[in-house]
Amino acid sequence: MEHKFNYLWNLTDLANVKPNGCKVFSTFSCGGGSTMGYKLAGYELVGNLEIDPRKNAAYVKNHHPRFNYAEDIRKFREREDLPEVLYNLDVLDGSPPCLTFSMAGSRDDKWGEGFKHDGITQRWDDLFFEYIALAKKLQPKVVVAENVKGLLLGDAIDYVRHIYALFDEAGYYCQHWLFDASKMGVPQRRERVFFVCLRKDLAEPFLVQKDFFTQVPLIDMEFNESPITCGMCNLELGDEIKGCYREDYERIKNGEPQKYLQSALVDIDSVHPTLTEGYSGKASHMPAWSPQWLSDSDLCKIGSFPQDYDFNGIKAHKLIGRSVPPVMMAQLSSRIYEQWLSKIVDKPSEVEEVEEAPKKVEETIVVEEKPQQEAIVVDSKHKFPYDWTLANATFTKDKGKVFSCFACGGGSTMGY
Repeated sequence: MEHKFNYLWNLTDLANVKPNGCKVFSTFSCGGGSTMGYKLAGYELVGNLEIDPRKNAAYVKNHHPRFNYAEDIRKFREREDLPEVLYNLDVLDGSPPCLTFSMAGSRDDKWGEGFKHDGITQRWDDLFFEYIALAKKLQPKVVVAENVKGLLLGDAIDYVRHIYALFDEAGYYCQHWLFDASKMGVPQRRERVFFVCLRKDLAEPFLVQKDFFTQVPLIDMEFNESPITCGMCNLELGDEIKGCYREDYERIKNGEPQKYLQSALVDIDSVHPTLTEGYSGKASHMPAWSPQWLSDSDLCKIGSFPQDYDFNGIKAHKLIGRSVPPVMMAQLSSRIYEQWLSKIVDKPSEVEEVEEAPKKVEETIVVEEKPQQEAIVVDSKHKFPYDWTLANATFTKDKGKVFSCFACGGGSTMGY
């Protein structure tokens, strides 16, 4: 199966992408994995927000945002000097960290405390809620939020319910999907949750009945592209695996139990597992065909990062392991544009040309094949009259057969 986006690419290739006219602002932007996905899909980057100064410097060096903010989202949200363009966004994007939930879905004991990561101390458990509050303030057409799979497991489901409630309060229809990057043209098995939200005042043309109580804006988010294996990527490999990890490598090769739980071998004919920011610095997946770590070029391939990305002194796996694969976001954002944004267009001229509504008339429906029955007069605004008798029940043609169970007095039967 052909892939919509190429995992092997360069930043210079973006010059050949046709703009789609939509604007995006990225929060929790890290090195710009999501940003590059939007750009591959034709979006214009307006700016970004990233609290980590080193990651932000790498972002600026590669993406040249018009508006750059290196601060906590809480401070950013309280700003009264935000440019007007941020109040006219097509998409607000973000990957708010949520380490307080493990992969088992249990809440961390340190709920409410600050986390220190890469020298930055910040409370993380409410960042998602801060992100939704920002969306409520800016009111973009679409809000996209990415997070870990653990958010859908165990006790975390209550957290998700709260996310839905806050998006509803902010004026959005919210839906979420669990995607696997390997089915979206990325040479990596990476499962991530994406919340995709459409502003309520724009959603009416897309609404469908999801269940008896719920309406949602329709969008097709099924991805099933063919997998890209390690062998297909022509990985060049890099430094030799040494020390305790080499010992674990040999143990696994010899069929012995590994010392470290995370140690594992990856077959050349399989898709590479999730790449983490601790790759090679901690026990990790290792190529079964050679005791070598992936090179920076290999890491870019596995993460669908561009080959000419400037990591600005940061180790490649640190950025790629924390980023949304660009091709993954390109797939998602192209669906958003094709199925929603491209159809949300102001058409004042068409509104002016709307014909005057027809005047109220009475329509006479004559009962067929039963001349002794009186005709039914129906107000044209209503499909069925509320004032009727059983003698009139054959005024419509037979459209099929029905059997009623738990029939009671026949309310449903008379409806049929």
